[in-house]
Order: sequence, then C-alpha cells, then structure tokens
Amino acid sequence: MAKLKIVKMGDEILRKVCRPVEKITPRTVTLLNDMIETMRAADGCGLAGPQVGILRRIAVVEVEPGEVIELINPKIVAFAGEQEEQEGCLSIPGRWGITRRPKHVTVRATNRYGEEFEVTGSDLLARALCHEIDHLDGKLFIDCVIKEVE
Repeated sequence: MAKLKIVKMGDEILRKVCRPVEKITPRTVTLLNDMIETMRAADGCGLAGPQVGILRRIAVVEVEPGEVIELINPKIVAFAGEQEEQEGCLSIPGRWGITRRPKHVTVRATNRYGEEFEVTGSDLLARALCHEIDHLDGKLFIDCVIKEVE
C-alpha cells in the first residue's frame, strides 16, 4: 500500500464531476487500499477519488475504527430528517463550518468484489457519506456551510 497525496482546495480537479468505475480491476483494489491508508494517515473519516487526483466515482468512509465502507459508484437512494453539525475536509485543512445534511441516508454502491450493497447511516455516518458523494459531483462542504466556525 502507498500513501497518496491529498489534493488541496484551489486545484480544479476538486470541482470536476467524476466518471463511473466501469470495471473493477486490480488497480481499483489497489486504489481502495491506498485511499484507506491515506485517509487514516491524515486522521480523516472519509476520502474520495478526486481528493487523490482520481476522477472516478470511488470513495472510502470510516467513522468507527476498523469499519471501513468502500464505495464504488455510490448513489444516495433515500434520506430523511435534518442535522446541522460541524464539518471539515482533508482537502481544505484548518477550515470548519456548520452544514445542513440529512440525518439519515441510504446509499447504494458496489464493493471491491463487484457486489452491489446498501448502507444506511445516521448522524456522523450520514454526514460522511453525503460529504464523500458530494466530492464525486465536484461539490465541496464549503458549498453547504450555513455558518463558519473559527
């Protein structure tokens, strides 16, 4: 595994819409492994393809230690409720804001084995899933900030 360079705000790749992953290859699996290592090394709870310079619909989320959710071609299929919480981003270090996100979300995605699955999350997991999927659409958390946090 290799630690990847995290792209920072100002790089235009963060504002691009990612293409779907057409085929899961050994490179895809290596990328997932490298993204997990990079996310953990940066003390993050999620990381998306564009944050490491890859314009593919791929992301990883880990809000509970040891419980990594690998998302290939994720799509939010249901959401409910509302939460306003503090959010930050590995690509925008040192900047925080209160965002408005769904309190509960269900995401459909594919795993590294090509199997489709759904994951439902609330609170921090819901926020992390939305945050990473936003990255795949060229959207940053600062686009959702309702109040800056010092």
